[in-house]
Amino acid sequence: MNMNFRIQLEPMAKLARIGEINGYEAAGDAPHAEHTRPGCFTPAQPKPTRQERNAASLRRSIMKVATPRGPKPVLRTMMTTACERNCFYCPFRAGRSSAERLTLQPDELADGFTRMQKAGMVDGLFLSSGIIGGGVRAQDKIIDTAEILRKKQNYPGYIHLKIMPGSEYEQVRRSMQLADRVSINLEGATPGRLAGLAPQKEFWDDLMQRLLWTEQIRSRERVRASSVTQFVVGAVGDTDLELVSLSEKLYRQARLSRIYYSSFYPVPDTPFEDLPSASLKRQHRLYQASFLLRDYDWDTEDIGFGPDQNLRLDVDPKQAWADIYLRAAPIELNRADRPTLLRVPGIGPKSADRILRARRQSTLTDLQHLRALGVPSPQKAAPYVLLNGRQPVHQLSLFPVP
Repeated sequence: MNMNFRIQLEPMAKLARIGEINGYEAAGDAPHAEHTRPGCFTPAQPKPTRQERNAASLRRSIMKVATPRGPKPVLRTMMTTACERNCFYCPFRAGRSSAERLTLQPDELADGFTRMQKAGMVDGLFLSSGIIGGGVRAQDKIIDTAEILRKKQNYPGYIHLKIMPGSEYEQVRRSMQLADRVSINLEGATPGRLAGLAPQKEFWDDLMQRLLWTEQIRSRERVRASSVTQFVVGAVGDTDLELVSLSEKLYRQARLSRIYYSSFYPVPDTPFEDLPSASLKRQHRLYQASFLLRDYDWDTEDIGFGPDQNLRLDVDPKQAWADIYLRAAPIELNRADRPTLLRVPGIGPKSADRILRARRQSTLTDLQHLRALGVPSPQKAAPYVLLNGRQPVHQLSLFPVP
Protein backbone atom coordinates (compact mmCIF):
# COMPACT_ATOMS: atom_id res chain seq x y z
CA MET A 1 0.00 0.00 0.00
CA ASN A 2 1.29 3.49 -0.85
CA MET A 3 1.53 5.37 2.45
CA ASN A 4 2.90 8.57 0.90
CA PHE A 5 -0.21 10.68 1.47
CA ARG A 6 -1.07 13.87 3.32
CA ILE A 7 -4.05 14.76 5.44
CA GLN A 8 -6.19 17.39 3.69
CA LEU A 9 -5.71 20.75 5.41
CA GLU A 10 -8.50 23.27 6.00
CA PRO A 11 -7.91 26.54 4.06
CA MET A 12 -7.01 28.62 7.14
CA ALA A 13 -4.50 25.95 8.15
CA LYS A 14 -3.00 26.13 4.64
CA LEU A 15 -2.71 29.90 4.92
CA ALA A 16 -0.99 29.43 8.25
CA ARG A 17 1.51 26.95 6.85
CA ILE A 18 2.24 29.13 3.80
CA GLY A 19 2.78 32.03 6.17
CA GLU A 20 5.35 29.92 8.02
CA ILE A 21 7.45 29.25 4.92
CA ASN A 22 6.82 32.22 2.60
CA GLY A 23 9.07 35.04 3.72
CA TYR A 24 11.32 35.49 0.72
CA GLU A 25 10.03 38.62 -0.97
CA ALA A 26 9.46 42.21 0.06
CA ALA A 27 5.80 43.24 -0.08
CA GLY A 28 5.89 47.01 0.39
CA ASP A 29 7.85 50.25 0.28
CA ALA A 30 9.91 49.62 3.43
CA PRO A 31 11.44 46.16 2.89
CA HIS A 32 13.95 46.56 5.74
CA ALA A 33 11.04 46.70 8.19
CA GLU A 34 9.64 43.36 7.01
CA HIS A 35 10.64 39.88 8.11
CA THR A 36 11.74 38.71 4.66
CA ARG A 37 13.48 35.45 5.55
CA PRO A 38 11.78 32.57 7.33
CA GLY A 39 13.52 30.46 9.88
CA CYS A 40 14.74 33.42 11.98
CA PHE A 41 12.03 33.45 14.59
CA THR A 42 12.19 33.20 18.38
CA PRO A 43 13.50 30.04 20.03
CA ALA A 44 11.08 27.22 20.70
CA GLN A 45 8.76 27.61 23.69
CA PRO A 46 6.75 24.89 25.45
CA LYS A 47 4.96 22.84 22.83
CA PRO A 48 1.90 24.79 21.60
CA THR A 49 -1.43 23.36 20.53
CA ARG A 50 -2.28 23.05 16.82
CA GLN A 51 -4.57 26.08 17.12
CA GLU A 52 -1.79 28.11 18.75
CA ARG A 53 0.69 27.04 16.06
CA ASN A 54 -1.70 28.06 13.28
CA ALA A 55 -2.40 31.41 14.95
CA ALA A 56 1.33 32.09 15.31
CA SER A 57 1.97 31.14 11.68
CA LEU A 58 -0.83 33.40 10.48
CA ARG A 59 0.67 36.28 12.44
CA ARG A 60 4.02 35.68 10.74
CA SER A 61 2.34 35.92 7.33
CA ILE A 62 1.09 39.43 8.15
CA MET A 63 3.58 42.16 7.27
CA LYS A 64 3.45 45.75 8.41
CA VAL A 65 3.83 47.18 4.92
CA ALA A 66 4.32 50.72 3.63
CA THR A 67 1.87 50.82 0.70
CA PRO A 68 0.79 53.61 -1.70
CA ARG A 69 -2.28 53.86 0.54
CA GLY A 70 -0.20 54.24 3.69
CA PRO A 71 1.06 51.71 6.29
CA LYS A 72 -1.09 48.58 6.44
CA PRO A 73 -1.05 45.04 7.86
CA VAL A 74 -0.82 42.96 4.68
CA LEU A 75 -1.24 39.21 4.24
CA ARG A 76 1.67 37.87 2.16
CA THR A 77 0.73 34.52 0.69
CA MET A 78 0.80 32.24 -2.37
CA MET A 79 -1.70 30.32 -4.47
CA THR A 80 0.67 27.35 -4.34
CA THR A 81 4.17 26.59 -3.09
CA ALA A 82 4.52 23.92 -5.80
CA CYS A 83 6.53 24.96 -8.85
CA GLU A 84 7.72 23.39 -12.11
CA ARG A 85 10.56 25.91 -12.57
CA ASN A 86 14.08 25.12 -11.33
CA CYS A 87 15.42 28.55 -10.28
CA PHE A 88 18.74 27.76 -8.61
CA TYR A 89 18.27 29.98 -5.53
CA CYS A 90 14.58 29.51 -4.83
CA PRO A 91 13.17 27.58 -1.83
CA PHE A 92 10.17 26.50 -3.93
CA ARG A 93 12.15 25.23 -6.94
CA ALA A 94 11.13 22.00 -8.66
CA GLY A 95 12.84 18.96 -7.22
CA ARG A 96 13.54 20.45 -3.78
CA SER A 97 12.31 17.52 -1.71
CA SER A 98 12.42 19.41 1.57
CA ALA A 99 9.93 22.05 0.38
CA GLU A 100 6.39 21.69 1.67
CA ARG A 101 3.88 21.86 -1.19
CA LEU A 102 0.55 23.51 -0.42
CA THR A 103 -2.14 24.74 -2.81
CA LEU A 104 -5.16 27.00 -2.31
CA GLN A 105 -8.02 27.42 -4.77
CA PRO A 106 -9.12 31.01 -5.51
CA ASP A 107 -12.33 30.71 -3.47
CA GLU A 108 -10.42 29.22 -0.53
CA LEU A 109 -7.83 31.97 -0.50
CA ALA A 110 -10.40 34.73 -0.94
CA ASP A 111 -12.52 33.28 1.87
CA GLY A 112 -9.54 32.96 4.19
CA PHE A 113 -8.41 36.51 3.49
CA THR A 114 -11.92 37.88 3.99
CA ARG A 115 -12.18 36.16 7.36
CA MET A 116 -8.88 37.68 8.44
CA GLN A 117 -9.86 41.09 7.12
CA LYS A 118 -13.21 41.10 8.89
CA ALA A 119 -11.46 40.04 12.10
CA GLY A 120 -9.28 43.15 11.82
CA MET A 121 -6.09 41.15 11.31
CA VAL A 122 -5.23 42.44 7.83
CA ASP A 123 -6.05 45.30 5.49
CA GLY A 124 -4.24 44.27 2.35
CA LEU A 125 -3.10 41.30 0.27
CA PHE A 126 0.17 40.51 -1.49
CA LEU A 127 -0.47 37.46 -3.67
CA SER A 128 2.14 35.42 -5.50
CA SER A 129 2.33 31.83 -6.71
CA GLY A 130 4.52 28.98 -7.81
CA ILE A 131 4.00 27.86 -11.40
CA ILE A 132 2.28 24.58 -12.25
CA GLY A 133 0.94 24.11 -15.79
CA GLY A 134 2.56 27.30 -17.12
CA GLY A 135 2.49 31.00 -16.30
CA VAL A 136 -0.88 31.61 -17.98
CA ARG A 137 -2.63 29.07 -15.79
CA ALA A 138 -0.96 30.40 -12.64
CA GLN A 139 -1.93 33.98 -13.53
CA ASP A 140 -5.55 32.92 -14.10
CA LYS A 141 -5.75 31.68 -10.51
CA ILE A 142 -4.25 34.91 -9.16
CA ILE A 143 -6.74 36.95 -11.19
CA ASP A 144 -9.66 34.74 -10.17
CA THR A 145 -8.81 35.33 -6.51
CA ALA A 146 -8.69 39.09 -6.98
CA GLU A 147 -11.95 39.01 -8.95
CA ILE A 148 -13.70 37.25 -6.06
CA LEU A 149 -12.38 39.78 -3.56
CA ARG A 150 -13.29 42.83 -5.66
CA LYS A 151 -16.56 41.67 -7.22
CA LYS A 152 -18.07 39.11 -4.84
CA GLN A 153 -16.65 40.22 -1.48
CA ASN A 154 -16.65 43.92 -2.45
CA TYR A 155 -13.23 44.38 -0.90
CA PRO A 156 -12.02 47.95 -1.67
CA GLY A 157 -8.61 47.78 0.02
CA TYR A 158 -5.01 47.26 -1.00
CA ILE A 159 -4.08 44.36 -3.34
CA HIS A 160 -0.62 43.64 -4.78
CA LEU A 161 -0.52 40.91 -7.46
CA LYS A 162 2.47 39.13 -8.94
CA ILE A 163 2.62 38.82 -12.72
CA MET A 164 3.81 35.37 -13.73
CA PRO A 165 6.53 34.79 -16.37
CA GLY A 166 4.84 34.14 -19.72
CA SER A 167 1.48 35.64 -18.77
CA GLU A 168 -0.60 37.15 -21.56
CA TYR A 169 -1.19 40.84 -22.30
CA GLU A 170 -4.86 40.70 -21.32
CA GLN A 171 -3.94 39.00 -18.05
CA VAL A 172 -1.49 41.78 -17.23
CA ARG A 173 -4.15 44.33 -18.13
CA ARG A 174 -6.81 42.68 -15.97
CA SER A 175 -4.40 42.35 -13.07
CA MET A 176 -3.69 46.07 -13.27
CA GLN A 177 -7.40 46.85 -13.25
CA LEU A 178 -7.89 44.81 -10.08
CA ALA A 179 -4.73 45.59 -8.13
CA ASP A 180 -3.14 48.66 -6.58
CA ARG A 181 0.29 47.33 -7.50
CA VAL A 182 1.70 44.59 -9.74
CA SER A 183 5.21 43.15 -9.69
CA ILE A 184 7.22 41.41 -12.40
CA ASN A 185 10.55 40.32 -10.95
CA LEU A 186 13.46 40.48 -13.40
CA GLU A 187 15.77 38.80 -10.85
CA GLY A 188 18.89 39.39 -13.01
CA ALA A 189 20.16 42.62 -14.57
CA THR A 190 21.06 41.01 -17.91
CA PRO A 191 19.94 37.93 -19.85
CA GLY A 192 23.15 36.21 -18.82
CA ARG A 193 22.68 36.97 -15.11
CA LEU A 194 19.08 35.71 -15.26
CA ALA A 195 20.22 32.50 -16.96
CA GLY A 196 22.63 31.94 -14.08
CA LEU A 197 19.80 32.34 -11.57
CA ALA A 198 16.77 30.89 -13.36
CA PRO A 199 17.68 28.95 -16.52
CA GLN A 200 14.07 28.27 -17.54
CA LYS A 201 13.12 31.97 -17.68
CA GLU A 202 13.61 34.23 -20.72
CA PHE A 203 14.74 37.75 -19.81
CA TRP A 204 13.02 39.56 -22.67
CA ASP A 205 10.12 37.32 -23.66
CA ASP A 206 8.99 36.18 -20.18
CA LEU A 207 9.76 39.21 -18.02
CA MET A 208 10.90 42.49 -19.56
CA GLN A 209 8.11 42.52 -22.13
CA ARG A 210 5.55 42.35 -19.33
CA LEU A 211 7.15 45.24 -17.47
CA LEU A 212 6.96 47.34 -20.61
CA TRP A 213 3.34 46.29 -21.10
CA THR A 214 2.45 47.80 -17.70
CA GLU A 215 3.53 51.26 -18.86
CA GLN A 216 1.82 50.77 -22.21
CA ILE A 217 -1.42 49.87 -20.45
CA ARG A 218 -1.15 52.87 -18.11
CA SER A 219 -0.65 55.19 -21.08
CA ARG A 220 -3.74 53.89 -22.87
CA GLU A 221 -6.31 53.68 -20.09
CA ARG A 222 -6.95 54.52 -16.47
CA VAL A 223 -5.83 51.63 -14.32
CA ARG A 224 -5.23 51.63 -10.61
CA ALA A 225 -1.94 49.71 -10.45
CA SER A 226 1.63 50.90 -10.19
CA SER A 227 4.41 48.45 -11.10
CA VAL A 228 7.60 47.27 -9.39
CA THR A 229 10.38 44.74 -9.91
CA GLN A 230 13.02 42.96 -7.84
CA PHE A 231 16.61 41.81 -8.37
CA VAL A 232 18.51 39.04 -6.62
CA VAL A 233 21.86 40.58 -5.69
CA GLY A 234 25.21 38.89 -5.38
CA ALA A 235 24.67 35.27 -6.43
CA VAL A 236 25.97 35.20 -10.02
CA GLY A 237 28.63 37.92 -10.29
CA ASP A 238 26.27 40.81 -11.00
CA THR A 239 27.75 44.29 -10.56
CA ASP A 240 26.19 47.42 -9.10
CA LEU A 241 26.80 49.23 -12.38
CA GLU A 242 24.67 46.64 -14.20
CA LEU A 243 21.89 46.92 -11.63
CA VAL A 244 21.89 50.72 -11.40
CA SER A 245 22.07 51.20 -15.18
CA LEU A 246 19.06 48.96 -15.75
CA SER A 247 17.22 50.56 -12.82
CA GLU A 248 17.58 53.98 -14.43
CA LYS A 249 16.14 52.69 -17.72
CA LEU A 250 13.23 51.06 -15.91
CA TYR A 251 12.40 54.23 -13.97
CA ARG A 252 12.53 56.31 -17.15
CA GLN A 253 11.00 53.96 -19.72
CA ALA A 254 8.67 51.71 -17.70
CA ARG A 255 7.88 54.30 -15.00
CA LEU A 256 8.31 51.82 -12.17
CA SER A 257 7.32 53.15 -8.79
CA ARG A 258 9.90 51.07 -6.92
CA ILE A 259 12.77 48.67 -7.53
CA TYR A 260 13.75 46.12 -4.88
CA TYR A 261 17.19 44.63 -4.31
CA SER A 262 17.27 41.36 -2.39
CA SER A 263 20.67 40.24 -1.12
CA PHE A 264 21.23 36.62 -1.98
CA TYR A 265 21.45 34.14 0.86
CA PRO A 266 21.80 30.39 0.42
CA VAL A 267 18.81 28.09 0.89
CA PRO A 268 19.53 24.47 1.86
CA ASP A 269 18.82 21.79 -0.73
CA THR A 270 19.27 24.13 -3.71
CA PRO A 271 22.16 24.31 -6.22
CA PHE A 272 23.32 27.54 -4.56
CA GLU A 273 23.30 26.21 -0.99
CA ASP A 274 27.10 26.49 -0.66
CA LEU A 275 27.44 30.03 -2.03
CA PRO A 276 28.18 32.83 0.45
CA SER A 277 25.49 35.29 1.45
CA ALA A 278 25.63 38.69 -0.25
CA SER A 279 26.32 41.82 1.76
CA LEU A 280 23.34 43.60 3.31
CA LYS A 281 25.42 46.79 3.23
CA ARG A 282 25.65 46.39 -0.55
CA GLN A 283 21.88 46.02 -0.72
CA HIS A 284 21.52 49.23 1.32
CA ARG A 285 23.84 51.17 -1.01
CA LEU A 286 21.87 49.97 -4.04
CA TYR A 287 18.66 51.30 -2.50
CA GLN A 288 20.36 54.66 -1.88
CA ALA A 289 21.55 54.82 -5.49
CA SER A 290 18.09 53.81 -6.70
CA PHE A 291 16.44 56.65 -4.76
CA LEU A 292 18.90 59.14 -6.29
CA LEU A 293 17.71 57.99 -9.72
CA ARG A 294 14.02 58.02 -8.84
CA ASP A 295 13.62 60.98 -6.48
CA TYR A 296 16.62 63.24 -7.14
CA ASP A 297 16.78 63.06 -10.96
CA TRP A 298 20.33 61.69 -10.99
CA ASP A 299 21.74 59.69 -13.89
CA THR A 300 23.86 56.57 -13.65
CA GLU A 301 26.81 58.68 -14.85
CA ASP A 302 26.49 60.83 -11.70
CA ILE A 303 27.03 57.85 -9.42
CA GLY A 304 30.57 56.73 -8.74
CA PHE A 305 31.63 53.11 -9.11
CA GLY A 306 34.92 51.48 -8.22
CA PRO A 307 37.23 49.54 -10.55
CA ASP A 308 35.09 46.45 -9.85
CA GLN A 309 32.00 48.39 -11.07
CA ASN A 310 30.48 48.31 -7.58
CA LEU A 311 29.44 51.11 -5.20
CA ARG A 312 31.59 52.10 -2.27
CA LEU A 313 30.40 50.48 0.93
CA ASP A 314 32.04 52.94 3.36
CA VAL A 315 29.93 55.98 2.35
CA ASP A 316 26.61 56.47 0.61
CA PRO A 317 26.63 57.29 -3.13
CA LYS A 318 25.57 60.90 -2.64
CA GLN A 319 28.37 61.64 -0.19
CA ALA A 320 30.87 59.85 -2.43
CA TRP A 321 29.92 62.26 -5.25
CA ALA A 322 30.00 65.30 -2.97
CA ASP A 323 33.45 64.42 -1.64
CA ILE A 324 34.78 64.66 -5.19
CA TYR A 325 32.88 67.67 -6.49
CA LEU A 326 31.71 69.84 -3.55
CA ARG A 327 34.42 69.85 -0.89
CA ALA A 328 36.60 72.15 -2.99
CA ALA A 329 33.62 74.05 -4.45
CA PRO A 330 30.85 74.23 -1.81
CA ILE A 331 27.35 75.34 -2.80
CA GLU A 332 25.89 78.64 -1.59
CA LEU A 333 22.53 77.64 -0.09
CA ASN A 334 21.11 81.16 -0.47
CA ARG A 335 21.46 81.06 -4.27
CA ALA A 336 21.40 77.43 -5.40
CA ASP A 337 18.43 76.17 -7.41
CA ARG A 338 16.50 73.06 -6.38
CA PRO A 339 18.44 70.49 -8.48
CA THR A 340 21.70 71.85 -7.06
CA LEU A 341 20.40 71.73 -3.49
CA LEU A 342 19.51 68.08 -4.02
CA ARG A 343 23.18 67.33 -4.70
CA VAL A 344 24.10 68.20 -1.10
CA PRO A 345 24.33 65.33 1.43
CA GLY A 346 21.70 65.72 4.14
CA ILE A 347 19.31 67.70 1.92
CA GLY A 348 16.39 65.83 0.41
CA PRO A 349 13.37 67.02 -1.58
CA LYS A 350 11.43 68.28 1.47
CA SER A 351 14.45 70.07 2.92
CA ALA A 352 15.25 71.66 -0.45
CA ASP A 353 11.70 73.03 -0.70
CA ARG A 354 11.88 74.42 2.84
CA ILE A 355 15.17 76.16 2.09
CA LEU A 356 13.73 77.71 -1.09
CA ARG A 357 10.71 79.04 0.81
CA ALA A 358 12.71 80.31 3.79
CA ARG A 359 15.26 82.29 1.84
CA ARG A 360 12.51 84.37 0.23
CA GLN A 361 11.97 85.82 3.69
CA SER A 362 15.52 86.03 5.05
CA THR A 363 19.15 85.07 4.51
CA LEU A 364 20.35 81.73 5.87
CA THR A 365 23.49 82.33 7.92
CA ASP A 366 24.15 79.28 10.12
CA LEU A 367 23.28 75.65 10.71
CA GLN A 368 20.74 76.57 13.36
CA HIS A 369 18.60 78.14 10.63
CA LEU A 370 18.60 74.79 8.82
CA ARG A 371 17.65 72.94 12.01
CA ALA A 372 14.77 75.37 12.57
CA LEU A 373 13.54 74.60 9.05
CA GLY A 374 13.42 70.89 9.87
CA VAL A 375 16.47 69.86 7.83
CA PRO A 376 17.23 66.55 9.58
CA SER A 377 21.02 66.44 9.04
CA PRO A 378 22.49 69.97 8.73
CA GLN A 379 25.82 68.74 10.13
CA LYS A 380 26.05 66.26 7.25
CA ALA A 381 25.57 69.11 4.76
CA ALA A 382 28.04 71.47 6.43
CA PRO A 383 31.27 70.44 4.63
CA TYR A 384 29.66 70.98 1.22
CA VAL A 385 27.85 74.33 1.58
CA LEU A 386 28.27 78.06 2.14
CA LEU A 387 25.84 80.14 4.18
CA ASN A 388 25.96 83.80 3.20
CA GLY A 389 29.42 83.32 1.76
CA ARG A 390 30.90 81.44 4.70
CA GLN A 391 31.36 77.76 5.34
CA PRO A 392 29.52 76.86 8.54
CA VAL A 393 31.46 75.56 11.50
CA HIS A 394 31.07 71.83 11.74
CA GLN A 395 32.51 69.07 13.86
CA LEU A 396 34.38 66.31 12.08
CA SER A 397 32.85 62.91 12.73
CA LEU A 398 35.01 60.21 14.26
CA PHE A 399 32.88 57.57 12.62
CA PRO A 400 31.79 57.00 9.00
CA VAL A 401 28.31 58.18 8.06
CA PRO A 402 26.09 55.27 6.98
